[in-house]
Amino acid sequence: MPRTTASGARREPAHWMSVLMPIAGALLTLSFAPFGLWPTGIAGVALLGYSLCTCSPRLGALRGWLFGAGLFGTGASWVYVSIHVHGAAPVPLAALLTVFFCAGLALLPAAFAAAYAAWIRPLPGGMLLGFPALWVLFEGLRSWLLTGFPWLFLGYAHLDSWLAGWAPVAGVYGVSFAVALTASCLFLAWRSRRPIALLVYSTLLVVLWGGGRMLEQVDWVAPASELPISVALYQPNIPQKEKWDRRYYRDILHRYETAIGPQLEHDIVLWPESAIPRLYRDARAFLDPIDRRARLADSTLITGIPTAPEAGVYHNSILALGQGSGLYHKQRLVPFGEYVPLERWLRGLIAFFDLPMSNFSRGPAGQDALRAGSYRAAPFICYEIVYPGLVARGARRADLLVTISNDSWFGASIGPLQHLEMARMRALENGRYLLRGTNNGVSAIIDHRGRVLARTAQFEEATLVGDARSMLGHTPFTSFGSLPIIIACLVTLLLLKLLALTAWRAR
Repeated sequence: MPRTTASGARREPAHWMSVLMPIAGALLTLSFAPFGLWPTGIAGVALLGYSLCTCSPRLGALRGWLFGAGLFGTGASWVYVSIHVHGAAPVPLAALLTVFFCAGLALLPAAFAAAYAAWIRPLPGGMLLGFPALWVLFEGLRSWLLTGFPWLFLGYAHLDSWLAGWAPVAGVYGVSFAVALTASCLFLAWRSRRPIALLVYSTLLVVLWGGGRMLEQVDWVAPASELPISVALYQPNIPQKEKWDRRYYRDILHRYETAIGPQLEHDIVLWPESAIPRLYRDARAFLDPIDRRARLADSTLITGIPTAPEAGVYHNSILALGQGSGLYHKQRLVPFGEYVPLERWLRGLIAFFDLPMSNFSRGPAGQDALRAGSYRAAPFICYEIVYPGLVARGARRADLLVTISNDSWFGASIGPLQHLEMARMRALENGRYLLRGTNNGVSAIIDHRGRVLARTAQFEEATLVGDARSMLGHTPFTSFGSLPIIIACLVTLLLLKLLALTAWRAR
């Protein structure tokens, strides 16, 4: 608890609390995949709230930054694999770039903590409601600023807790709010000795967790048909160092050609991101015969492939062949992986700034869903699946979701498993089955409640066979997206400010 002076005035927690902040941030990482220890995330946020309960904004910024350094240093340092292993950066340089990346991300928790200590904490209910509201707004800011890094949101850890029931209503931000509010209630209950206050905090916890449990029983969507959709997801497990090497191109084609025969017995066949490492116009000799075979087999092949619709314009794309149709160009590009910020100065400086296929252009907004026979499939490539609003917009006009990825960039790190967890949240938010095809895992069939029905192991060639379903209806989140929870958080902060002004005038 905060120390008090002889007069009873509360003093800030001891400075050694700053030492605990990286540990508090690391506790959040333990709540996500592959660890799945969701109570540790609540504990980490509660510890941050305690450290900020009386400190100055300046000290709060330091503690917030240390918290962020612990979170991103443990939860997002897998970028080192991309920079060193696949970007060919020497170990010292790769380590330095990784440190800069994590330290830069930690500036947002620093700004959150400073803003909370300066403007929100002094308000009536600042810790109880202002803290979780501000937390969600900063998660939203992180998903937008500099193209966004919507990774490691609090809500992702609760796919398998009772709070998951809030996801189809308010999305991952709504679940994050519930987690942060839980942490606030637990901290305030620990600090308070008043029975009335304890009753309020206990009631809020019952509403949050009991309400989530009840919402889990609600059927927001329903199957469009009793007939399942037979699917085959091919995971070729092609080493990243071979994928863009022309010497291996024929071997890669042979691998796909050998696998396609049995796969065409299914309604939908899914190949991963950039499955064919050649522009579509240059791979027609290989793909056109497969297109005809898929038509004859009454099957749809959905595959990732680079395209160049006009001179000098390249897209990371998804193409539907056979009984399917449509071409989708990726809208949210990965910095350095698919385009180089400040290209004029960085391109060619080191190998990491000149990765294969790192000169893509963004696809236009509002693209149509792919057609897979009589079904509409909303397509998303790799990083796009972590954007809640983008996926919700696609889900409004789709029967199921499809995402393809090449997580080979992140090796045996925890990054690919976090990526799968976020894909599960998109399925739950939108009440849609999701097919996830990857180069080397984890490929998965995920149902409309975010449950993994079948999955592959990592780092092995496999064809995952199973059933999906087309779903009718929309969840509240699909219809309205994240806007309601963002507005609710802004209104909460405004009301707290008005309440403070009213109390001040009444003195």
